[in-house]
Amino acid sequence: MTNILKTVFLIVTNPIIEVKEHYSGLNRANQVGEALEEYVKDAFADTFDLTEFERMKRFNKVFSYLGNQNNPPDMMIKGGDAIEIKKLNQPGGILQLNSSYPKSRLHVDNPMIKKSCKTCEDWDVKDFIYVVGHLQKNSLNTLWMVYGDCFVADKEVYENIKKEVTAGINSIPGIDFGETVEPGRINKVDPLGYTDLRLRGMWHIKHPKNIFGYLDVYSKTSDFQLICIMRTDKYFSFPEENRNLLGNLDVSGFEIIDKKISNPNNPAELVDCKAIIFRIKS
Repeated sequence: MTNILKTVFLIVTNPIIEVKEHYSGLNRANQVGEALEEYVKDAFADTFDLTEFERMKRFNKVFSYLGNQNNPPDMMIKGGDAIEIKKLNQPGGILQLNSSYPKSRLHVDNPMIKKSCKTCEDWDVKDFIYVVGHLQKNSLNTLWMVYGDCFVADKEVYENIKKEVTAGINSIPGIDFGETVEPGRINKVDPLGYTDLRLRGMWHIKHPKNIFGYLDVYSKTSDFQLICIMRTDKYFSFPEENRNLLGNLDVSGFEIIDKKISNPNNPAELVDCKAIIFRIKS
């Protein structure tokens, strides 16, 4: 089974920065965003050098689910983590999550995920990785890979807000409300009853660069940088051979640093984490 430590190793030992040119040449992507998604798939599946057919067969072994743009996640590793990919044209800003609230972990009972995702394998909950790429023109400048439980609170925090908003909307007298997984739906708005109103949540969250500014892990001068953040206990949950793969890596610009981050559920607590960093400078 693949995991994020193997993925980091592949990226460090085989960095592909000109992602648009690379994947356009392989006829796998026409847009920069598509190229980033293909790059992340290849990094997790170790399929950079495979033919298209062999790549498809490897995907079938590695992933239990490859999703769509409208419903998270973008991919799930068989027996492993769920992954969501976000492309940005600036190094900071906000991550647009649309109707899906932020996730510390992905739960199978989440009403916003597809049935095909729920039934693709036998699972209840998966750790959730946000992969955030900053691209300058056609080049990948920064790639963040951060576990949701490092900066996202437990799901009850977001679900309670959604329930309170829905309850407030439903308390308005004289309105015909419909069943929906969204915050609300109002039926028959006009006198003839032809028009319905959907009330959708549009969630967003700060960029990891801004959230983790206090860790001092981001470089403004690198041509490319990979920043991976996970809790220390998650790091040690991976096989020793994978940890040794990174620990013995002797590559300029690569390091693994012990850090402490704020607990997303209780800012008074600090949580041990690992920051895995790789930088390329011209």
